[in-house]
Amino acid sequence: MKNNLRLAFPEKSEQEIKNITKKFYSHMCDMFMEMVKSVSISKKETHKRYKFKNLEALKKLEAEGKSIILLAAHYANYEWGNSIDPITNHKVVGVFKPIKNPHFNEFAKKIRARFGSDVIPSKMIMRYAIQKERQKDGPRLYGLVGDQSPKPSSDNYIIPFMGPEVPVFVGGEVLAKKLNMALCYLKVEKVKRGYYEAEVVLISDDLSKNENFEATRTYYKMLEAQIKNKPEYYLWTHKRWKHAK
Repeated sequence: MKNNLRLAFPEKSEQEIKNITKKFYSHMCDMFMEMVKSVSISKKETHKRYKFKNLEALKKLEAEGKSIILLAAHYANYEWGNSIDPITNHKVVGVFKPIKNPHFNEFAKKIRARFGSDVIPSKMIMRYAIQKERQKDGPRLYGLVGDQSPKPSSDNYIIPFMGPEVPVFVGGEVLAKKLNMALCYLKVEKVKRGYYEAEVVLISDDLSKNENFEATRTYYKMLEAQIKNKPEYYLWTHKRWKHAK
């Protein structure tokens, strides 16, 4: 973890890295308790603790009947994002990477589907989305965590993220462009312990007007700005920079 922090913040002293680490582990304890609580917490209590603000972009896309790819990140609380389900007219689809432990995998799926979302493995989302969008049976909102680290390949798209150059997934942008969907960022801020504010930020509602991967770069710039502001809320223990140049 500290190696990741040193890569991202080479200008910070060891004491500053130590302070971020301490705050990070405190936040992770909160996250663990919030995940456990997710099984039993009521819809009313969830919306009290995880509030959506500035819904203009979402409501505009609803009015247009346009489906959305919503890119979240490993920042603040990324497990309660599915509480958007009751506040949107879109059918919500949670995209997830299956966990090797079958018991924990089922637990995670139960949490993510608790407000009525469909939960689809990431390997199946392309086929699923193409089928559903061509059926034209109503707009969908596809929520996925976009800052995962892809396997090394000569085809990887590489951008700087917190300094080092890293390969990034571009599937969200590619899918949105292929099916004429809007691409948005789920910006989540931790207000205080156990309380969050989330906002759907429009990146592009017509990717045909964007150059390839411009929207992906914008997503990473938005995430980077949040991390630099309050680094303790990013998931430093995941191996985001394992393939960094």
